[in-house]
Amino acid sequence: MATTAKIAKEAKAPKFKVRLRNRCRLCGRPRAYIRKFAMCRLCFRKLALEGDVTGVTKSSW
Repeated sequence: MATTAKIAKEAKAPKFKVRLRNRCRLCGRPRAYIRKFAMCRLCFRKLALEGDVTGVTKSSW
């Protein structure tokens, strides 16, 4: 999703702390970031359905 240039730029420390942008560890997506799991909603959903995220179960009622 994210270009390699964007990911490399985010890896360096920003000039000001406010410029820090959270990115998904798997795909580098900057939006829809879940802090607790350090990934975006798309990767979180994929891994949760596969059962790779501990403590997360699919709800059904």
